[in-house]
Amino acid sequence: MKNAELIQRLRVQLKQLEQEVLQHDSQLVKGQRNLLQDTERFNEGLFNQTGAQLAPCIGQLSKKISQLEKLLKGNISTDTILLSCEGIQDRFTAVRRALNTTTLNVKSAEQQRASRFANAKKRRQQSHAESGFGWIATGVMHNSHQLYDELNKHMNWVQTFEQKIENLQSKLENCHSADKIALQNEILLVHRRLGKCRQAISYIEDRIQAFERPYKSQNR
Repeated sequence: MKNAELIQRLRVQLKQLEQEVLQHDSQLVKGQRNLLQDTERFNEGLFNQTGAQLAPCIGQLSKKISQLEKLLKGNISTDTILLSCEGIQDRFTAVRRALNTTTLNVKSAEQQRASRFANAKKRRQQSHAESGFGWIATGVMHNSHQLYDELNKHMNWVQTFEQKIENLQSKLENCHSADKIALQNEILLVHRRLGKCRQAISYIEDRIQAFERPYKSQNR
């Protein structure tokens, strides 16, 4: 086969592949693009490309064909020419394989995401069980709106406890000595409740971050 015929045949083959790739990319939905955005679809050295869309491969393949055309015009060994041709055909095969495996890759990515969410949920439940805050309703831990409601409730309690401590301190300064021990014990008790409430606020804030982090990553 003459050199010009070889290049022409490769360019025709590339044009046909380009049409298939454009159709493939146009049919991708946003969810599929998001799932595969960080997925490497090809072996190292074939293409510099990640994600569901395959259009970038066409431009890279076109450059390889142009490089081969230059080699054919120069005084280059047959082995080098054959190696270049094999590399181009490997890339054609890889793109066609990617066209046929997008659905499988999406399903695999969905399973991996579901597994990550399940593991994250399990870790949150375990952390909740070990935190010592079992008095916070378990159902709240799985709903961001209820978490924020719980956070606001505890913040209001903090204000209430702080105000109560201030009032008790004022009474303590003016009470009879016989009543001081009882007031001091009451102040100590409210301080403990205040400390517990502040710990709960920190815990709930951590739960909010853990709950929202996977969804923020997904919607990037």
